[in-house]
Amino acid sequence: MMHPLDKPLRNKLEKTVKEAREVAEGAARAALEQLGVGEAAPFGHLNEQDRELRRKLRVHGRQLGDSLNGGKIQSMDRLIEEVAYEHWHRMLFARFLAENNLLMYPDPDDPVAVTLEECEDLAADEGAANGWELAARFAARMLPQIFRLDSPVFQLGLPPEHQQKLERLVADLELPVFTASDSLGWVYQFWQAKKKDEVNASEVKIGARELPAVTQLFTEPYMVSFLLDNSLGAWWAARRLTEADLQNASSEEELRRKAAIPGVPLDYLRFVQQEDGSWAPAAGTFDGWPEQLADLKTLDPCCGSGHFLVAAFLMLVPMRMESDGLSAKDAVDAVLRENIHGLELDQRCVELAAFALALTAWKYPSAGSYRVLPELNVACSGLSISAKKEEWLALAGDNTNLRLALEELYKQFKDAPVLGSLINPEASLGKGSLFELKWEEVGPLLTKALAGEMDDEKAEMGVVARGLTRAASILAAQSCLVMTNVPYLTRSKFSIALRGYTEKFHKNTNADLATAMIDRFSGLTAANGVVAVVSPQNWLFQPAYRSFRELLLKKYSWRFIARLGFGSV
Repeated sequence: MMHPLDKPLRNKLEKTVKEAREVAEGAARAALEQLGVGEAAPFGHLNEQDRELRRKLRVHGRQLGDSLNGGKIQSMDRLIEEVAYEHWHRMLFARFLAENNLLMYPDPDDPVAVTLEECEDLAADEGAANGWELAARFAARMLPQIFRLDSPVFQLGLPPEHQQKLERLVADLELPVFTASDSLGWVYQFWQAKKKDEVNASEVKIGARELPAVTQLFTEPYMVSFLLDNSLGAWWAARRLTEADLQNASSEEELRRKAAIPGVPLDYLRFVQQEDGSWAPAAGTFDGWPEQLADLKTLDPCCGSGHFLVAAFLMLVPMRMESDGLSAKDAVDAVLRENIHGLELDQRCVELAAFALALTAWKYPSAGSYRVLPELNVACSGLSISAKKEEWLALAGDNTNLRLALEELYKQFKDAPVLGSLINPEASLGKGSLFELKWEEVGPLLTKALAGEMDDEKAEMGVVARGLTRAASILAAQSCLVMTNVPYLTRSKFSIALRGYTEKFHKNTNADLATAMIDRFSGLTAANGVVAVVSPQNWLFQPAYRSFRELLLKKYSWRFIARLGFGSV
């Protein structure tokens, strides 16, 4: 059962997160300036350890997109944003874990849950400045897919006065914030609120820097439940209800009650009564989907902070326990491994989505609490490649197969920060040559090639290459159910790269980003696949989309349309 945050606490969370961003970015700027990260040469008083950290931070900043002005002075805008975001969210996630009895002392043989108060007591013995620092370290170790443990960002300490302000902010949040189902979704929305207002007021064209802030919208829980109940839920109901149930039921509520199982109430599942008096799910029975849940792949290609992913997870785990006879623990692992996939343009959202999934998995009743989970199928489709092409291809060493793969990645993802899941990589590499690979085969090759000692530049490129390989594997595959709330942006605000791409590949839908994305989803769905999407209504009637409507009516079945009024909540 999902319990959303009530309005007064949501308002308190909004105020706290907005203040935290101001404090954290001021702290990040002060720490980076003290180390001279943007300066042409290191300060004379820096010791060797500080010089090494400064060098690593400069390399990381350039990978993020900060520029070398004149080859020496380096801008720090992107690095400041990342340092601020990562330090604040590591603390915030630590409290989420602690308040759910999931913050673990990292004993390799027997991890044990600790409180924030116990972290304070342990801090001195563990070499931490205080309990918050230790709790944040514990959280990062538990979440290696979210927090990159070797990142220089976490080797950088924030000034004490700023750090203490952040600690007070996270400590003053009430307990229900950390147990509500939608808090993590609001966290990102509030973090980006000021940036979104600034971008909208500036009327600039929306490029990589602005896109995440202006296109992210929180999806209300009822919208998520309605779409999932009438897709995944309808498929489930068609296999649970007998012909007699459908013939003799007196109401939709009776059918929902019979189809439901503990944890899957199907409150929004709709049925229609046919001419012979029998009932059927209004959206259909999805007979083309696999019969076995292990083969049913879902994807949110614009996953934000993971609202759809978590909701689908909470439906699929009880379903797999019921249909496959799995324990709660095995069902949780199976769903994460086989059923749930997500992509997002903004790496910060990817971290939130992955944390939301991990937290939900650990909290799931009778599933064993904290443990190492299967690798989550959530990836960033908007990672940037800042390296020159030859430097990038040099990662392959003498491996010709890997060089082909990296060349394809470079070509496909050069504009990834503004295109994200619009990118449509081919399912295989090197067609027509001696070398043919699938994207999922590239990861092991890359891991092998990057084994051993690497300089800072190569290490940063390797991180990006691994991330893009994971994203490409998901983008090149096909899913039974594509579920999402699309990004919203009109063509008048497109950057040059986004305008050019949509004109080339989405010419019937390039008047706005939302509809171009819906057009893209046909390539992400398998045969008999389904798209369940929150979208604007304009494309249903405006002349500019006539060709698109005709295409959809000729090639696809329309299962269900639910129209909402302005400002629906």
